[in-house]
This record gives sequence, structure tokens and C-alpha cells, in this order.
Amino acid sequence: MATSKAKSKLAAILGVAALSLTGCGGSDNADNGTANGGSDGPTYIYLTNDPIGVNKFLESGKIGVEKAAEKHGGTAKVYEGNSDQTSIRQNMDQAIAENPDYIVTITYSYTDVAFEYAERYPDQKFIHIDDCPPGPYPSNMYCAVFREHEAAYLLGYEAGLLTKSNRVGSVGAVDIPFIHRYTDAYAAGAKAANPAVSDQQLFIGGDSPFSDPARAKEQASALVAQGVDHIFAVASGSNGGIFEATGSGGVTGYGVDVNQCPLTPGGVGDGTLKLMDSLIPQLIDKIDAGQAESFSSFGLAEGGMDLVSLAPGAAESQCTVMDHPDVVAKLAEIKQKIIDGEITPPDATGKFN
Repeated sequence: MATSKAKSKLAAILGVAALSLTGCGGSDNADNGTANGGSDGPTYIYLTNDPIGVNKFLESGKIGVEKAAEKHGGTAKVYEGNSDQTSIRQNMDQAIAENPDYIVTITYSYTDVAFEYAERYPDQKFIHIDDCPPGPYPSNMYCAVFREHEAAYLLGYEAGLLTKSNRVGSVGAVDIPFIHRYTDAYAAGAKAANPAVSDQQLFIGGDSPFSDPARAKEQASALVAQGVDHIFAVASGSNGGIFEATGSGGVTGYGVDVNQCPLTPGGVGDGTLKLMDSLIPQLIDKIDAGQAESFSSFGLAEGGMDLVSLAPGAAESQCTVMDHPDVVAKLAEIKQKIIDGEITPPDATGKFN
């Protein structure tokens, strides 16, 4: 008799076949490369909501999945979405049909779909990163978040120390609590370093807020026109547009998730880091060892978050804060106080306050 998993997989395969016959199959943006050549080892499929090409954060997740596959002698595969729910569901159906050991998804765009499919396919292991709803979770779902507000507060502290106009600001992709986890903590850090600071926040919105650099540049330029001289870019693939507005006139931009200082040499001061490439293989190891909780979080203490200026390779980062060793030393001090619990940065989502 077929197992429940086999029946579920067969249904998924038939569903994908039906989609293909109507010309609406899984995304064409599939990376079929393997991390260790063809092998009989574990398989990992990584699903993204947007094309990786414009999003270094999504790329870091791909690297993390490939590291896990290489470590365990397995295979990694990637399906890239097209910023819409149709491609997200089609790619999830394709992944289910391939019966991998793990399906890895990230960002809030995948949250509902990932948890829905975890309920439907209880024998399939899922890892969802970057947005975790309230529990309890299905036993096959492992959800992990970053405590972004810790690093964002630290970055704001830096801006508060360096601002000359006493005006700092941020450009976020969308006006939601998750983005405010960055922008509000950044503002709090700036005001902690410099009580005279005022903060302004603008948001991109629209159909593609995470990949609309033109609209992002407009919003950043509006802040510059109001005298803001330190701007936190919290818009992923749209950040390049923000840095176009901050690359001159004494205005400093700050990146998010990966080192974005090289994008505008001399115009980006620093940035937060989400260390996806190390988190994913670590979490997979814990799951394989039976040591993982259904929910976990990673911040400064766990090495899941950091600033570019405080991480290995900072000297070659091209971040302008490296010209201010006194500021970097102060940031290291504040970071330790956050780790020790002496400072508690605000979390706009309320999950960690």
C-alpha cells in the first residue's frame, strides 16, 4: 500500500503536470546546478519570492543551501519567483513533486504558502526563514527569524554619532511592522547616541517595492532635500536607487542584510548583516541531529546579525565608517552591551520586547 507521503507526492506531481499542459508550469528561473555534482546524498530545494539577480540577500540564502549540500554530499537546487503569488505556488508545487529532503523558503512573501504546504505534506521537512507567525507549528516546519532590530539599533547609533545636520532617516520598502523593526530601531539608536537627532521615514510601496530603484531614489532624494544626511536603506533590491541619492553632497547611506558599501564607493557608511550563508547550514545540522526547536531566533549574540564594520573583512569593505576608528570602537562597545542585556533595542513587531 502506498504511504501517505507517496500519495501526497503523486498528487503534487499530477498537479505540476496539469500546470505544464496549460502552459503555466513552475518558474523558468530554475537553477539546476548541484553543489556536489550528481549524488545519492540529501537534496535541498531553495525557493525565492523574487529573482536572485537584484537581491544579494536572496543570493546569500542560495549560498547557505549550497554550503549545506556540499557539506553533506548532497544536491542543491533553486527556483526563483517573479514577485507574485502565482510563481510562488507553482515553484512550491514543483519542489514538492521532487521529494527533496528539505524545502527552504525565506521572507514574508512565502510565509502563508510555506505553512500551508507544511500542513498538507507532513512528511516533508520545511525551513522558513525571516518571518515566523505565532505558533504552534507543524512538526515538520522549522522557522527561524533574525533579531534585525539589534543590528539596526547599532547602525542608528552610528548615524547619531556621525550626523552633522542632526537629521537621520530611512527609506523602507513597505510600511509594515517587519520593516519598522529596522527603521524604528535605527531611529532609537540614533537618538540614544545623540538626543538632538530627529528621524524621518519614507516608504516605497507600489507593485515591486523590493525591486524598484527608481521609486526608491525619489524617496531618498526627498529626505535629502529636507536636510537628512544619514539614510538607512531598507528595501533590498531597491537599495541601489537610494544610494544614488546618497552618494554625493555629504549624505551617507546605510545598507541592509549584506555589505552594500561597494555599490557606491564613498557614499555608503556601513550596513547590517544577516548571515544567511552560515545560519542555514547550522540550522540543518541541528535538525538532522534532532536538536532544533520549531522556532529559533538569531541576533548579535548568536552571530546571526552584525554590522559590516564589526565583521571579518571590515577593513576591505569600502564602508566609510572605517575612516572613523573611534566610532567603530564605540559600536563594538554598544554591541557588547546589547549582547549582555544592558541595552534592549525596541522591536516594532513586539516579538522580542
